[in-house]
Amino acid sequence: MTRRRAPQTVWDERAAFPQLRELAAQAFSRAAGAPLIEGNRVRILKDAAENYPAWLEAIRTARRHVHFETYFIREDEVGREFADALIAKAGDGVQVRLVYDWLGNLGKASRGFWDRLRASGVDVRCYNPAQPESPLAWLSRDHRKMVEVDGEVAFISGLCVAATWLGDPSRGIEPWRDTGVEIRGRAVAEIARSFARTWASIGSPLPESESVLEPAAAGDACLRIVASEPATTGMLRLDQLVAALARKRLWLTDAYYAGTSSYVQALRAAAKDGVDVRLLVPNATDIPLLRPLSRAGYRPLLEAGVRVFEWNGTMLHAKTAVMDGHWARVGSTNLNIASWFGNCELDAVMEDETFARDMEAMYERDLANATEVVLDEKRRMRAPGEPRHPRAAAASGGGSASRAAAGAMRFGRTIGAALANRRVLEPIEARLALGMGAALFALALLFAIFPRAIAYPLAAAAAWAGAALLYRGYRLRRDRKQR
Repeated sequence: MTRRRAPQTVWDERAAFPQLRELAAQAFSRAAGAPLIEGNRVRILKDAAENYPAWLEAIRTARRHVHFETYFIREDEVGREFADALIAKAGDGVQVRLVYDWLGNLGKASRGFWDRLRASGVDVRCYNPAQPESPLAWLSRDHRKMVEVDGEVAFISGLCVAATWLGDPSRGIEPWRDTGVEIRGRAVAEIARSFARTWASIGSPLPESESVLEPAAAGDACLRIVASEPATTGMLRLDQLVAALARKRLWLTDAYYAGTSSYVQALRAAAKDGVDVRLLVPNATDIPLLRPLSRAGYRPLLEAGVRVFEWNGTMLHAKTAVMDGHWARVGSTNLNIASWFGNCELDAVMEDETFARDMEAMYERDLANATEVVLDEKRRMRAPGEPRHPRAAAASGGGSASRAAAGAMRFGRTIGAALANRRVLEPIEARLALGMGAALFALALLFAIFPRAIAYPLAAAAAWAGAALLYRGYRLRRDRKQR
């Protein structure tokens, strides 16, 4: 009697691919808290030269409403052009609403600039201004850059409103490199809802008569709208999932990279598994200390096979990603803890091969104007042939809070690595460790000789925090009694 052999199970990747894609889509939806929306048309807009005219055209043709959410508007020729366009539409009876961030816009526009907008009928709100009863509230920022018009068209990007993005040819300063998207179709409703949530968080909500309408399909592109809010970390979960699912390519562009340990490990694991992982970052910055600290953070990536490139132009401000010629992201989220944990951010995540191919082609063109950072024979980081930039080229930018957060994170890692001996320090980090050690030692001597120098500031901080908690508790108790 012969025994029949059980048939061997053969893995058919092609047959299993639809099921795998469905599972990946489910994972993306759960990680980001954003469903996949069909029926859209999406267009890439490169730099201010393509973004600003498209935004202004949409504003000038608005019939019902204009919703504008931005980190800041600078009071310069570009800011005034946008202000004039918004004022003109408000004068035509169009409902114009504008949200800007208090810290982002600090020092960039006068009170008269905002008063003129309000006096002309534009409904202006400021996100999270400084409040004595909330000492740490400034950590949460509205970093979104969005324009939505009539429920028909919307724009998501990394651009604020300032002449900085246009450059200054008379001084030899090139435009900033940035990326946005124009979206038409069903996803516009989700963008409108994200604005409505922000609007309601800082004042009375939108009237019920202006409920969000569901637009008709405008194309065949599928996408998600990831509207991050403080402490939700949806974009961080999604970024880590993308790094885990990448099979061939993962190309990233970021203005203020300072990845968390978990995200760095995700990129390292992908690179070690044969994925072509690339990170394009700025070379120029208006905070000189951040550049060497940034390079110190590239070492673990380079050692794992991640390729790091520095932009040769004035400033690279885009926040994008493209994976395997199928998935792409464009928006306001930087790869750092401030964007992932503390800010309101807005990103469009496309699952469309045509769009992803266009993004890859644009990325390759960007790399033609970039210098690769490598480890030399002594395992020191070098960028052979990198250009020199005058400091003025990157000055007057708009990402001060993001740069500060990224710099603080890199600074903390350097000090932590020095104290815990977790890794070998770079020469620039060794100098930083010596400087910080000397500074801390000097402070210790100062406080030992003059203890009041530390006692008084600590007492003031404790008094402020105590007063804030007492005030909050009083308000909560009063509200409970009123109910």
